[in-house]
Amino acid sequence: MSDELIMVDLNDEEVGHQGKMDTHRNASLHRAFSVFLYKIVDEKVYILLQKRAEEKYHSGGLWTNACCSHPRYMETLTEAVPRRMQEELGINTEVREIFSFVYFHRFSETCAEYEYDHVFVGKWDEKVIPNPQEISETAWVELSDLEYKMMREPDRYTSWFMIAAPKVFSFLRREECI
Repeated sequence: MSDELIMVDLNDEEVGHQGKMDTHRNASLHRAFSVFLYKIVDEKVYILLQKRAEEKYHSGGLWTNACCSHPRYMETLTEAVPRRMQEELGINTEVREIFSFVYFHRFSETCAEYEYDHVFVGKWDEKVIPNPQEISETAWVELSDLEYKMMREPDRYTSWFMIAAPKVFSFLRREECI
């Protein structure tokens, strides 16, 4: 399938499409998504993290949410999210969108993320099968421990994770688990 991404405006209205690498070179605003998966063990909430493969063209070796990617041109989020969870983690579970946000982060002179990011959350407590081209390792981290680690070492996490995670944690405390 094509690596053409969906260009959007600040209202998430489609305005065109562009190749993935050109999108990041040109810092073009495009549609993306982030999936947060959690489980409950002994009344504690655990968040699934992935450590991005070192070879990724940006943010290699950093920890982030369970799955993050882009829908392809002519693909809906409803199609893209389960496709990428299967490709990255070898799983299929129900998720729901809880919010969206726009962010910009420049990684180098020739690479930036400018995304309209849709954030999904879902429950998972079975095995994951990480794709080694995408993920070097995974970890289930207890929510309070993760917040502590994020406060002490924010540079170990992706830029989008640092923005989205506190809102997801608040949602989980309010709506779901605690």
